[in-house]
Amino acid sequence: MNETIEKPRISGPGSGTGGPWRVIVRNDDHNTFDHVARTLARFIPGVSLEQGHQIANVIHNSGQAIVYTGEKEPAEHYWEQLKGAGLTMAPLERG
Repeated sequence: MNETIEKPRISGPGSGTGGPWRVIVRNDDHNTFDHVARTLARFIPGVSLEQGHQIANVIHNSGQAIVYTGEKEPAEHYWEQLKGAGLTMAPLERG
């Protein structure tokens, strides 16, 4: 006879792939401010070109910036798009 054994829950509902995931762009020596700003405005929802320039400035001065925080699936999608456009990306991480 097969018996199903239910293990106790370690964390709350929705804690699997959900929750905040962070997309981080790192500073590099080959992307221009304008390219970073335009790429962020193109791929990250709600980021204007002006905001893209502000984020590019943070990346330049701090070495990196979180450009998106959200669910895993869209975070992976944005990470791939930014990487594909030539930006230097930190590994996708859980926040």
